[in-house]
Amino acid sequence: MPATLYRNPLTDILFEQAKEFVGLYHVEQGWFTHVNTAGYQLLGYPSAEALYEEPNRSLRSQQLSAAEWATLREQVLREGHHEYETEIRRVTGDTFWARVELTSLTVETHPYFLVRLTNLNPLHRAEQRLAQSVSRFEAVVSHATIGIIMCNRAGDIVLANEKARQLFGYPDGELLGERIEVLVPRAVSGYHEKLRNSFNAHPEARAMGHNRDLLARRQDGSVFPVEISLSYFRLDEELFAVAYIIDITFKKEAERELLAQHQQVAALNAELEQKVAERTHALETTLAQLERRTRELSQALAAEQELGELKSRFVSMASHEFRTPLTAVLTSATLIEKYPAAEQQDKRQRHLDRIRTSVKHLTDILEEFLSVGKLEDGRIEAHPARVDLPALLREAIADAEGLRKPGQRIEPEFHGVTPLWTDASLLRKVLVNLLSNALKYSGEHTTVTVRATTQDHWLTLSVQDRGVGISAEDQEHLFERFFRARNAANLPGTGLGLYIVARYLELLGGTVALHSELNVGTTVTLTLPHGNHPAD
Repeated sequence: MPATLYRNPLTDILFEQAKEFVGLYHVEQGWFTHVNTAGYQLLGYPSAEALYEEPNRSLRSQQLSAAEWATLREQVLREGHHEYETEIRRVTGDTFWARVELTSLTVETHPYFLVRLTNLNPLHRAEQRLAQSVSRFEAVVSHATIGIIMCNRAGDIVLANEKARQLFGYPDGELLGERIEVLVPRAVSGYHEKLRNSFNAHPEARAMGHNRDLLARRQDGSVFPVEISLSYFRLDEELFAVAYIIDITFKKEAERELLAQHQQVAALNAELEQKVAERTHALETTLAQLERRTRELSQALAAEQELGELKSRFVSMASHEFRTPLTAVLTSATLIEKYPAAEQQDKRQRHLDRIRTSVKHLTDILEEFLSVGKLEDGRIEAHPARVDLPALLREAIADAEGLRKPGQRIEPEFHGVTPLWTDASLLRKVLVNLLSNALKYSGEHTTVTVRATTQDHWLTLSVQDRGVGISAEDQEHLFERFFRARNAANLPGTGLGLYIVARYLELLGGTVALHSELNVGTTVTLTLPHGNHPAD
């Protein structure tokens, strides 16, 4: 093939590295003798040989006539180079627009065309999208029901829609190129220029109105009230400000009319108030008495409702909590009668232990009831004394020892705890209550952690379990009397423990906080003053 004589390693590299179609066209043979990889792939051929063997020997979707081809060939041979756009056909049948560049050259006395095709479809699509975007922008701006004005950093107006020209009374095209200050009252044009410079230095979008009464100036010099919002954008390093303008003349008139009506109504109200002042004064005493009586009745009704609710909750709780240990006592007492023989002492002992446990349970319930009564009657007072916290905690753990399930552990953690001044009895009851709850609502082989730290004259004491947890809805009511969380309804308890804990903490001058997640666990945190008695 003669074309091979024109090739060398450099031309091959340049030929193959081209991203578009590049081919060598033999003018006398009327077809390509060499095409790069990007070229035959663009046309959909599996290989260059498939393109060389194309029987149709035409890339155009509409073939040129013999006369048209002759004219084009002579023009390229004469001028040496020619470019045009045409529709190209792929082997699959689909077409695309391309720019064709033909350059004539001679190889061993034979004329050739170096053909270069550039796919114009992406460019056409981009131009189409750009045209659509411009059309949409022009449609939005032109047909907007509010005035839109755009100016550059120098304040020159570069765009004004039809509504803006109507608002300011300018003929078509006369606003463009004007300084933005022509649209503000003359008295504030200098101040507006300073505002514009400030905006240019620190541009930011501003909402409509911006909490200010603004006035604009028409071409005839008249002014009218407006609301303006601002936005901005940058194009080629140039800052452009866009103002959206609404004429609020009717709104201001409506506001003035509304204000006049309000003033008229106020005058009528004042006149009416003067007329009824004497009657009002006569009725005020009676009304005050009625209101006082109503408050007393409301308070009495609320107290009665609360008492009724507490009675109902108490009866419900007591019937459940008393029934279980009493049933256990009755059952065990009955079963003891069935083991009279001496060798059955271990069975009798098991039921006696069960009776003792049930009686202790009843005693604890009654103790909680008595504690609530004493607290609400103010018969419990704190008696502070020097307290060794680790020793107190060991006593509380020993008191709760009998409630441990198989594998449960209580782990104390102390960090810099020193003796404190508080009521040891009340604090021990609080700790026993919290440890009992932690063990009760945790499963077997779990750990209850008690942490204590002292900082800035305050003691922080927390009891953390990994039990069933408490829902967020129930946590709001945990410190109320007789309240039981929904997921603890089947477990024994009076609903008084945390209520008593909170009241004891009040007596000790401290606070209690609770954090819990369902199926994760609960942490109760106590904060107590760590003050020293003067005797120390």
